[in-house]
Amino acid sequence: MVEQYVSDLHEVGGARVAVVGGKAAHLGELSRIDGIRVPAGFCVTTAAFRRILAAAPSIDDRLDRLARLDPDDRETIRTLGAEIRRSIEGTDIPADLAAAITSALTRHGEQAAYAVRSSATAEDLPTASFAGQQDTYLNVVGPAAILRHVSRCWASLFTERAVTYRLRHGFDHRSVSMAVVVQRMVFPQASGILFTADPVTGNRRLATVDAGFGLGEALVSGLVNPDVFTVRDGEVVAATIAVKQRAVEAVPAGGTRDVTIDPHRQQRPALTEAQVVRLVRLGRRIEAHFGRPQDIEWCLVDDDFQIVQSRPITTLFPVPAATDGENHVYLSVGHQQMMTDPMRPLGVSMWQLTAMAPMLEAGGRLFVDATRRLASPASRDAFLEMVGKGDPLTRDALETLLDRGDFIPELPDGGPAGPPAGGAPAPIETDPAIVTELIERSQVSLAALRRDIRAKTGPALFDFLLEAFQEHKRVLSDPLSMQAIMAGMEATWWLNDRLAEWLGEKNAADTLTLSAPHNITSEMGLELLDVADVIRPHPQVVAFLQGVRDEGFLDELPKLAGGTEARDAIESYLDRYGMRCVGEIDITRPRWRERPSTLVPVILDNVRNFAPGAARQRFEQGRQQAQEKAQEVLERLRALPDGARRADETERMIDRVRTFVGYREYPKYGIISRYFVYKQALLEEAERLVRAGVLASVEDAFYLTFSEFHDVARTNRVDGELIRQRTDAFRSYRALTPPRVLTSDGEVLTGAYRREDVPAGALIGLPVSAGTVEGRARVIRDMAEADLEPGDILVTPHTDPSWTPLFVAVAGLVTEVGGLMTHGAVIAREYGLPAVVSVADATRLIRDGQRIRVHGSDGYVELL
Repeated sequence: MVEQYVSDLHEVGGARVAVVGGKAAHLGELSRIDGIRVPAGFCVTTAAFRRILAAAPSIDDRLDRLARLDPDDRETIRTLGAEIRRSIEGTDIPADLAAAITSALTRHGEQAAYAVRSSATAEDLPTASFAGQQDTYLNVVGPAAILRHVSRCWASLFTERAVTYRLRHGFDHRSVSMAVVVQRMVFPQASGILFTADPVTGNRRLATVDAGFGLGEALVSGLVNPDVFTVRDGEVVAATIAVKQRAVEAVPAGGTRDVTIDPHRQQRPALTEAQVVRLVRLGRRIEAHFGRPQDIEWCLVDDDFQIVQSRPITTLFPVPAATDGENHVYLSVGHQQMMTDPMRPLGVSMWQLTAMAPMLEAGGRLFVDATRRLASPASRDAFLEMVGKGDPLTRDALETLLDRGDFIPELPDGGPAGPPAGGAPAPIETDPAIVTELIERSQVSLAALRRDIRAKTGPALFDFLLEAFQEHKRVLSDPLSMQAIMAGMEATWWLNDRLAEWLGEKNAADTLTLSAPHNITSEMGLELLDVADVIRPHPQVVAFLQGVRDEGFLDELPKLAGGTEARDAIESYLDRYGMRCVGEIDITRPRWRERPSTLVPVILDNVRNFAPGAARQRFEQGRQQAQEKAQEVLERLRALPDGARRADETERMIDRVRTFVGYREYPKYGIISRYFVYKQALLEEAERLVRAGVLASVEDAFYLTFSEFHDVARTNRVDGELIRQRTDAFRSYRALTPPRVLTSDGEVLTGAYRREDVPAGALIGLPVSAGTVEGRARVIRDMAEADLEPGDILVTPHTDPSWTPLFVAVAGLVTEVGGLMTHGAVIAREYGLPAVVSVADATRLIRDGQRIRVHGSDGYVELL
C-alpha cells in the first residue's frame, strides 16, 4: 500500500483523526460548514511522522524509558524529552516525503506565508483537548523554512508539558502520532478566542469573546489583556474594554514581532458589538455541527471572520439530557452517597433501576431533578432545611439560584411538603425489638434472593433480576424502616437543639450516641481489630502479609504457623463484609471478597497500632462515656427551673436515639449485600459470553447498561465500537469534578460558607463530630495505600462505609464531601473522632504529613 503523506484540508474530516490528527480533522470539518471560512491549506499526515520516527536513532529505547516515568519527575522528563526532540529534528526528511510537501506548497502558493501547526492524534478530542501542548509557528515563508518547521512540530510531541499531560491522563506515548497542518497565513486587524459556553461557570447560554488587535499570539502569550465580551441570547450583556498597548504582527520576510499600538487606539474596542454578536452566531453554528460547546480561535480580516481552530471545551461538566426546553436544577447523588467518582454504565443503570427516586446521568455521575421541590412554596423551605442538614454548601448554592429570581419558576401547586426537619419524632414506640425485626426481615429477603437466583442464566437471569429489583425497592421503602431511621435522626436533632438551648451544650448527641447498638458499619471497623488479634501472635503470618502482592494469599496462609487461624478469621470477616468496597454504589467496583488484599494494609496497621482486645475495650469505653454524659446532662437539667420535665423529656430522647440511631447504617448494608448477589450472577453471565466469543473480556460488560447487557445475552451480539467509546468517555470523566448543583443551562453552583467566626487561613467545613484534635494529616485517596500511625488525622475526598476500618486507627477526620447524617459523620461520632466534612479542596490544600488541628465542634481546620 502506498502511504499518503499529504492531504488537502478540505478533503479531511472527523473520521480521519488517526491520519491527520485532531486539529486538521476539525479544520476539515469546519471548512464544510455553511457560512464558515477557514484559511486554505494542507496536512502532512501521521504516516510521514511514523516514517521519521522509524528512522530516528535510539527512539524505541527512549520511548520505553519515557513510559516508565512518574509525571512528577520533571527533570528526567525534561532531559529525555529534549533528547528525543533533538533526534527527530536531526533526522533528514526523505526526498520523496519532502517532494510531496513542496508539491502541495506549489499548489497553494510556494512563496506565500503559512502557519505551521501541530495536529496530534490525541489533540482536540471530545475527551481531551491537549490545548497548548504542541507547537505552532506563524508566518513561515519558503519551502526550506516550511520543512524545518514541520520537523519542529513533529518533535513538539515530546515537549515536557506534552509528555507530562499524556502521563497524567493515561495516554501511551506510542499510541499518539503527529500530523502537521500547513495553512495559508491570514493577517488580521483583530483576533482572539470565542467560548460558546462560559468556561468558568459552565453556563451554555453565555458565550464569551476575548479580542485584541493583530495576531492572536499576543493574547495566548499573555502580552496583553484582551477585551472581554459576554453574550446571552444574541445580545452583549457585559463588556470590559482593556488598554491594549501591544500587539503581535507578521514581518514581511517571515516570523512575527511585538509592536506598540498608537495611544489613541489603545482603549478602542477590538470589535464592535455588532461584530461580537455576528461572531457568536458563527460560533453557535460550529457548536451545533460538533454537538458540544467549542473553544474557537478566530481572525477578523476586512470585516470578515475566518476560523483558524475549533476544539471542544473538555473541562465543562456534561448536562443531564432534557427534552422539554424548561429550566431544571439537578442535585448530585454522589455527594449524598459519599462517592463522587464516575461510575461505569452498568453501575449507573443498576443504581437507576434500584433507586427510590428517578435519577439522571451526566459525566458518569447521577443527579436528581429538584426543580419541582424548589418551585413550590409549600415544599421549598422544608426541602432546603433537609438539604442544609446534609450539606450546607448545596443549600447555599440553591439559595443563590433562588435569590436571582429568574431561573426557577414559582408553581402554585407544588407537591406536598416533606415533614418539617427537626419536628415531632416519628410515630413509633421506642422499642429495640423493632430494629431486631427489621434486620431479620432484611436477612430473610436476602436469603431468598440467594436461593432463587442460583439456577438463572442467559435472558432468564435478566428477567429474574428485573423482578428482584422490585423486591429491592420494597425492602428499601418499608414504612417501618423509614420510621426507625427518622426516629434516630429526629432524636439526634432534638437533643442537639434542646441541650444547646437549655445548657449551652454544642452537639451533645455526638457523645450520647457513642457505641450505640446495631450499628453494622461501626461493628465492621471493630471486627477488623478482632482479626488483627488473631494474626498478631504469629510473626510468620505478619511477615508474609507484609509481602502480599496478589489475591492468592489466602490459599497460601495455611502453610505457615498460625496461618489456618489467620485465614479463617479473614474468611469469616469477608463472609460478613466481603460485599463492601470503596465506591460500593457502583456495582462494577471490585469488592473485598474479590480483592481481599485491599484489607491487608489495614489489618497490618491494626496489628502494629493496637493491643489485644482493643475492639471490646473501645466499644465499652464509648458506652461508658455515653452513660456518664447522659447522667451529667440530666443532673444539670434537674437543677434548672422546670428541670424535672426537661430531664424526663431528655431521658426519653436519649433512650430513643440509642435505640434507633445505629439502625441508620443497616439499609445501606442490605442494599450492598443484594448488589453483590446481583454482581456475582452478572459476572457468571459475562464469563459465559466471553467463552462464547461474544465479549472480549468480562470487564466489557461494565460498559453496557443493564438493558444493553440483557440484549447481548439474548442476541449473542455486541457493538465493540460502543464499548470502546464508553471506555474512552469513562477515562475522560475521571478528570471532571462533579458539581453539587447543576442547572439545565450547564451552570455549576458550588455554594460557600458565609462565616466570619474562624481564624484567618483556616479551612471551613461542617462540624459533624465534636472535639478538637491536633495531629499529622494523612492525605489518602485510596484505602489500599493507607499507612497510619496512632494520632494521625485522615484527610480524604469522601468516605463511604468501606472506609470505616481506617477510622479505628485515626484521631480525627476531614473530608471534602459529607453531611451531618452521611456515613463518615455517623461513624466518626460513634467512635468519638473529631470530624469536619464538606471542606472544599481539603486534599489539595492540606499536605500529606502536615500538622493540622481539627475543630469538630466549630467546623474548621487549622493548618499549623
